[in-house]
Amino acid sequence: MGAGEFISVRSQRELLAASTPSPAVASALPHLDVDTNELVLVYRARGLSADEAKQRADDVLTDIELLGPASRRFHADTVDEDPHEAVGTAWGASISSFCFFASGAMIPVLPYLLGSTGTTALLIALVSVGLALLGVGAVVGLMSGGPPLRRAARQLAIGFGAAAVTYGLGAAFGGTVG
Repeated sequence: MGAGEFISVRSQRELLAASTPSPAVASALPHLDVDTNELVLVYRARGLSADEAKQRADDVLTDIELLGPASRRFHADTVDEDPHEAVGTAWGASISSFCFFASGAMIPVLPYLLGSTGTTALLIALVSVGLALLGVGAVVGLMSGGPPLRRAARQLAIGFGAAAVTYGLGAAFGGTVG
């Protein structure tokens, strides 16, 4: 669970960093030749509804006009929300964590539930878990703008490392399966 939380928080930070504009954006925005439609598309891509995106684009373009071309002041998006809730609510995080952990826990158990036993089930579980870890890591890499292969390898190493530690502790303390 600790390895899963590490991956979760690390991935969230990478995704947030990838979606945060760089300081260069602040100085470039007043000098861009954009129209409302292009800016609406940007806000739609960030998840706003069509009406919200249109309103936000109009507001930003109006602010830029008021500031004048000589001003380098950047009007950042301001949203009235609790800064602690900026990346989600506690309830949303707990429900999504439960769902994702439960679905992830099903992957290694599925071969056994479908009737496989012994080494065959173990190999199917290892391969399916490995593919799931690689897939999730690669998707996080793509979404965060990082190298997907490195993110996939990191996910695989941490996931299999956690499994190895769990197996080792079980063997050391006499845990049995079956």
